[in-house]
Amino acid sequence: MGEGELTMTETQVRLDKWLWAARFFKTRAQASQAVAGGKVQVGGLRVKPSRLVAVGDRVRIQKEQEEFAIVVRALSSQRRGAPEAQLLYEETAESIAARAEARETRRLLRVVGAAPPGRPGKRDRRLIRRFTKKEQ
Repeated sequence: MGEGELTMTETQVRLDKWLWAARFFKTRAQASQAVAGGKVQVGGLRVKPSRLVAVGDRVRIQKEQEEFAIVVRALSSQRRGAPEAQLLYEETAESIAARAEARETRRLLRVVGAAPPGRPGKRDRRLIRRFTKKEQ
């Protein structure tokens, strides 16, 4: 097998192994834990880590604040580089749009709700006093 090729001889691979090979999780143990914890669904159903996935299966992965809806395009039980790993799946257009919207919402919340780091300093206290005096 040359560099850059994916194995198409495999017809089914364990879900935890495929998630690890597709680089959704850094370790196979993390992939197994996520599947067992219900963070991964195949065909809309909660499954076990030993579930075999095939080409064409729809997989939903909830990882931290992100949720991926993907379709399995190729199988591999070996972890490869990121460009090759991206060939193993195709993310749906709805998933891409939803993730972009959620990312933008998180960014806006972070900017708007930025709390000051610790207690106000001397200058900050003066500004607060001026502001509260204007309102009275």
